[in-house]
Amino acid sequence: MSDSDDMDQSAAPLIEHLAELRTRILYSLGAFVVAMVLCYMVWNPIFNFLTKPVCHALASRGEQCGLYLIKLQEGFFVAINISFLGGFALAFPIIAYQMWRFVAPGLYKNEKNAFLPFLVASPIMFFLGAAFAYYVILPLAFNFFLGFQQGDMAAHQGSNEMAAIGFQGSVQEYLNLTIKFVMAFGICFQLPVLLSLMGKAGLVSSAGLGNMRKYAVVAILIVAAIATPPDVVSQVILFTVVYGLYEISIQLVKRIEKTREARMRAEGTWIDPEDWDEDEDEDRS
Repeated sequence: MSDSDDMDQSAAPLIEHLAELRTRILYSLGAFVVAMVLCYMVWNPIFNFLTKPVCHALASRGEQCGLYLIKLQEGFFVAINISFLGGFALAFPIIAYQMWRFVAPGLYKNEKNAFLPFLVASPIMFFLGAAFAYYVILPLAFNFFLGFQQGDMAAHQGSNEMAAIGFQGSVQEYLNLTIKFVMAFGICFQLPVLLSLMGKAGLVSSAGLGNMRKYAVVAILIVAAIATPPDVVSQVILFTVVYGLYEISIQLVKRIEKTREARMRAEGTWIDPEDWDEDEDEDRS
């Protein structure tokens, strides 16, 4: 067989993979565009749902809930942002399925069984993090921010005794702040999925994660200070939750290690770490 024939045979699978990748991307883009259009058609109810935390915080202070369009085009871009993010969230199961269909043929059966649970757990954990931000953190954050108001804007018109400070929020600014919180907490809740997947691949160990606790505490404190408003309550809540997820991750990695050890012992391929250390000492001597 000539070299040109070998090249033709090796190029054929590559072309097939590229064609398959193009098909999966087109399906994903189609699902995203359809979902984006659907979300654009109902962007008002979505935005009303997102404004409930600030409306409840204002109502508790006896104030009306109102957000303003500071720029003429601001309303349009708010609708586009909502439809873009909502469309991605709505189409994510289809996108993930298309990714799985592209990757799965190249995996062994045991690799499929190992990877699929993490693919399912990732959107679930993101949803839990987003819900935690919406129902717990956002009310605390908005009550904190609204606490800087003083006086009554209407009552102090024409008065020079004290400058009234009132909330007149921008629609775009409010949406950006809300999305920031939701995305930050959704990503933070991916920690068990990420560390468990790394443990499955042998990149991290439960003992190593345990030894890194003090560094993890510092990193989580930094994340809590950046992702939350500067009130202590929100920061403590985020730190407690994320650190709890870190400890859960250690237990999950430990369980993965025990399962791997049991399987390798049954196959007769397990090497005890103590025996491995003794062999290394003998080689050095």
